[in-house]
Amino acid sequence: MFCFLLLILLFAFASWAEEPICRILGKVNIPELYQAGDIIIGGIFSIHMKVLNKIHIFKSEPEPSECQSFDFREFRFAQTMIFAIEEINNNTALLPDITLGYRIYDSCSHRSQSLRAALTLVNGQEELLSDTSCKKLRSVPAFIGDSGSSRSLAVAATIGPFRIPMISYFSTCACLSNKEGFPSFFRTIPSDYFQARALAQIVKYFGWTWVGAIRSDNDYGNFGMATFIKEAEKEGICIAFSEVMYRTYPREKIRKITEIIKQSTAKIVVVFVSEPNMAYLLEEIQVQNITGIQWLGSEAWITATELAARDTYGVLSGTIGFAIRKSVIPGLKEFLLKVNPFKSTGNRLLTEFWETAFNCKIPENVTVPDITVNIQQCTGLENLQDVTNPYTDVSQLRISNNVYKAVYAIVHSLHNLFNCDNGNGPFINKSCANKERIEPWQLLHYMEQVNYISKTGDKVYFDENGDPPASYDLINWQLTKQGAVEFVTIGYYDASAPAGHQFVIKTSKIVWASGQIQIPRSVCSESCHPGTRKSIRKGQPICCFDCVSCAVGEISNLLDSVACDKCPLDYWSNPQKDKCILKAIEFLEFEEPMGILLAVFSLIGFFITIAVVIIFFYYRHTPVVKANNSELSFLLLFSLVLCFLCSLTFIGQPSVWSCMLRHTAFGIAFVLSISCILGKTVIVIMAFKATLPGSKLMKWFGPTLQRLAVFTLTLIQGLICILWLSLSPPLPSQNTNYYKERIILECDLGSVSAFYCVLGYIGILSILSFVLAFFARKLPDNFNEAKFITFSMLIFCAVWISFIPAYISSPGKYTVAVEIFAILASSFGLLFCIFAPKCYIILVNPEKNTRKHLMGKVPSKSL
Repeated sequence: MFCFLLLILLFAFASWAEEPICRILGKVNIPELYQAGDIIIGGIFSIHMKVLNKIHIFKSEPEPSECQSFDFREFRFAQTMIFAIEEINNNTALLPDITLGYRIYDSCSHRSQSLRAALTLVNGQEELLSDTSCKKLRSVPAFIGDSGSSRSLAVAATIGPFRIPMISYFSTCACLSNKEGFPSFFRTIPSDYFQARALAQIVKYFGWTWVGAIRSDNDYGNFGMATFIKEAEKEGICIAFSEVMYRTYPREKIRKITEIIKQSTAKIVVVFVSEPNMAYLLEEIQVQNITGIQWLGSEAWITATELAARDTYGVLSGTIGFAIRKSVIPGLKEFLLKVNPFKSTGNRLLTEFWETAFNCKIPENVTVPDITVNIQQCTGLENLQDVTNPYTDVSQLRISNNVYKAVYAIVHSLHNLFNCDNGNGPFINKSCANKERIEPWQLLHYMEQVNYISKTGDKVYFDENGDPPASYDLINWQLTKQGAVEFVTIGYYDASAPAGHQFVIKTSKIVWASGQIQIPRSVCSESCHPGTRKSIRKGQPICCFDCVSCAVGEISNLLDSVACDKCPLDYWSNPQKDKCILKAIEFLEFEEPMGILLAVFSLIGFFITIAVVIIFFYYRHTPVVKANNSELSFLLLFSLVLCFLCSLTFIGQPSVWSCMLRHTAFGIAFVLSISCILGKTVIVIMAFKATLPGSKLMKWFGPTLQRLAVFTLTLIQGLICILWLSLSPPLPSQNTNYYKERIILECDLGSVSAFYCVLGYIGILSILSFVLAFFARKLPDNFNEAKFITFSMLIFCAVWISFIPAYISSPGKYTVAVEIFAILASSFGLLFCIFAPKCYIILVNPEKNTRKHLMGKVPSKSL
């Protein structure tokens, strides 16, 4: 029995010993490129463009995902990494006694595959482990990858807490610059933050204010476009439409996007998508035959040679975008052309590359090709020099150079780590890293400090965010004479340069969309020319506006003015409303017709009055002149001379002396004339009363009293004028109330009360003279002067009564003209009504110029 139990135990032990103590769950099965070495550098590349996901029912072990659409460009990136490692192994300057190996996985452009590859790199993919402690093989100390921002985000967030260094060569999302979230992430390609700003500057540089935007529905597109829109809005650029797409979207969704592009008035479209997404969008653009659009591309697709084909150039002609600075890597082309799956059998990535490149099939036994198989078989004699595809094209090495620099950044860090001297190390107690077992966080320290100049002449270092210096080439898609699409460098952007020197562009070298010669225009509304201002359309972006003419007195002298500026007080807007010009100065001038006419009438009145004076002086001894006090007649004629002359002071540009003289001279001259008339009227009445028996009136109102009365009445007006000039005299002023477009030069009255006192005093004397003359009009006399005085005062009062409303309602220089007209009309009325009859008798009917005739008893006619 004991033997039987012992036999069972031995059998169980033997059975148990046949199985390993530890087993990794599942089979990784990720396509890889592998080379053994003392230190293994990992790599993750999107060698396939998509993954064919299978439906898992979880009743059996899930089958691995199938990758499709081989990407020659990404395969070149992977081979560039291999080239750099082999170059370093052959160089004794870096890691002289250490052989580098590599393990490169294909992420198939899928996030889950990229994350699986990363975990495999840091943990190993051996399915069975042999020792009892489950001790795994040495993992990679750092790795390079991935190309997509979304995939890098997933990987960096996963390995970041373990401080495993990761360098991406093509992940540009600005979100990856967050060191708190991604502490071990580095990249050799600039952040999209700089590219988005540079794209906004290009749009502003060419004056485009109305642009469309298309982005990938992933972290790369969303973050990149968000930065661009933010920067564009700062520059006053409006987004006509902003659409999101992804290559897995239904065709109907892509068709709607192309319809929006066709119907939009925006002729500039900024596309922030990856190469596979752009290829998907391009298919529909070609179907719709959308031309005339100036495309602005991001670096992810702008240098993709598969997109820049002759058949696509018709819709993408003249495309402009930023690309990573191109370089030349010596020896890379020869290395790429030596790749041959027949020399390293069993690698399915190499096999698929060869079969896809030459459209043939490699038989399972490659040593003896089976010519009996009907399909074309690969012979291994195919020559890559005869193939033209993104893999063999090394004329635009941009992203490949990023891979090249990333490998050297890791190697320089390892080199510095191995050259550390104990006692001078960077870690605790100045210790160095354990060279037999490198901890990722120790290598991370050296990665942050790396600083070298690559063989291509690039200075490689990382800032505090793990980003390299930001610099781009600005390229333009142009067609060569041979019909090939060429990426022509037309400028560059360097974020490290001083402000104002970061952006350089050669506009003359640009070929625009659809062969346009002039820079395309893309605006929602045409610019508002000087003389107009913007009026934003309600509910629309600020770039959509109407142009409204500036109001009178306002100008705008710039394009797209948002507001009109008021002209200074002495200026006015010209008819075009784009310039302030001096306002026209308006006053009653001697040179203008109205001034000439009034001046002529003034002089006519003056000369007529002088003529009357001469006549009266020559015939001063005749009864007509002597009748009714010749002294008052001469004094009246003198006052009329002053009235006619004072009207001239109202013409011409107002000055201090003319303003003070015109009103005071007018007031005193008219009071003097009315006083004389009043005196003459009183004399007429007194003369009649003196003929009555017992009357002594003439004795009391003799020549002395007459002179005293005239002097006293005139003196009162003079005192009013002196008081006026002393307290608030009339002064020149610029009146802008009547007309906004011109300045009226006039005399400000100063004290309006004083002015009306002057007029009122003249009015009182005029009314008194009129009343007295009216009562004396029927005195029995052949020459009844009271009758003519009545007529003259009637005209005088009528003129000045109508003057008041006309004066108030007349604008500008017409106010002065009305005042001059009133002076002349009243002066002529006095002159002709009083002196014309006497001159008529003196000159035409001298026989009536006798005392006998004047004292005749013939009653005068009624008025």
